[in-house]
Amino acid sequence: MSIQVDVRPAKALKVSQKSPDLDNLLIDIVEHPVPHPGPGQVLVEIVAAGVNPSDVKASLGHMPHAIWPRIPGRDFAGIVREGPTQMIGLEIWGGGGELGITQDGSHAKWMVLDQKAVRAKPVNFSMEEAGSIGVPFITAFEGLREAGGVQPTDVVLVCGGNGKVGQAVIQLATMAGAQVFAVEYNKQALLGHRSNPVEMFDSSSDDVARIVREKTGGHGADIVFNTVGSPFFEMANNALAKQGRQVFISTFDRAVPFDIFNFFRGRHKYIGIDTLALSSVDGARIFDKLKPKFEAGILKPFPINPASVHRFEDAAKAYASVLRGNPDRVLLKP
Repeated sequence: MSIQVDVRPAKALKVSQKSPDLDNLLIDIVEHPVPHPGPGQVLVEIVAAGVNPSDVKASLGHMPHAIWPRIPGRDFAGIVREGPTQMIGLEIWGGGGELGITQDGSHAKWMVLDQKAVRAKPVNFSMEEAGSIGVPFITAFEGLREAGGVQPTDVVLVCGGNGKVGQAVIQLATMAGAQVFAVEYNKQALLGHRSNPVEMFDSSSDDVARIVREKTGGHGADIVFNTVGSPFFEMANNALAKQGRQVFISTFDRAVPFDIFNFFRGRHKYIGIDTLALSSVDGARIFDKLKPKFEAGILKPFPINPASVHRFEDAAKAYASVLRGNPDRVLLKP
C-alpha cells in the first residue's frame, strides 16, 4: 500500500568520487527520483538525519568498501509513506551500517528501508531528536555489550567523553550505576546527560591512570571505552584493572607501542567495534532495548542546537564541522 506521494524528483546529496580534503568536499545536491521499494522494503520520507564522522570519512575516501556513486547518511528519522498498511504514516527512527555505504542513505528526501528495521520513534521525541540518536548510541551499546555489559560494581573510563559516542557511553554506564570517569585532551567541562556524577580529567595536565587508580583504591578501570584510539592507548592500558577490557572504535595511528607482558599479566582484553558491520535491522534491535529508557527519561537525546541543523545547501559546511569537532549533534533536513 502507499499514500499519494509527489513523484517529482526531490533533493538528495550525492557523492560520486572521493573528496581531496575537508575544505573541498565533493558533495553534489541533485534532483533524485523517488525510489521504489522492493519486496520487504518501505519508502521513508526523511525528516531529519544525523551527520556522523563516518559519513564524512566516506566522502573523503576513507571507507574503501563504500560504493560510489551514493547518497550518504546512516541515521534517520522519518515517516513511512509506502509499505504494509499498518506501517503507513508511522514516525520512525533508526540507523545502519549499510545506509550511505553500500546502499543509498538518509541524506535525501526519500529512502528505502528494510521492513524489519522499521521502529516507531519514542513518543516524547521530536523528529530532530530521533534523527540524532543512531550511530552514537548503537556504538556505545554494542561496545559495552561486547565488553560483557556494565555492572554497578564496575569502574568505567571514557576516553573522549565529550564526543557523541562518549556521551552515549556515559549515559549508559551511569544508568547502570557504575563509577564513571571521563577524559579529554585538554581542560573541558563535561557535556551531556548522566544519571550520576562523573569526574572529567585533562590528559594534557593530569596523570589520568594514576588518578583513576587512586580514586578506586588501586583497582583501576574495569572498562576503558576508548573512542579516540592511539592518543589515549598507553594511558588507557595503564589505567586498566586486572581482567580489564578496552574498547576501540576509531584511531589516528594504526601502530602503537604495546607491552605484551602487562597485557597477559593483567589478563586484559581488547575489543574492536565496527558499526558498519551492523545493519539497520541490527540497529533496530538495539533501539528496542533503548527506547523504554528514553521514553522514561532515564536516557536523554542530544540537545538540538538550531544553528547545527542544516539544509542541504549547507551540507558541505555541516560535514566539515563534524570532523572539526563541532560539540553539537549536527543534523540535515531535506
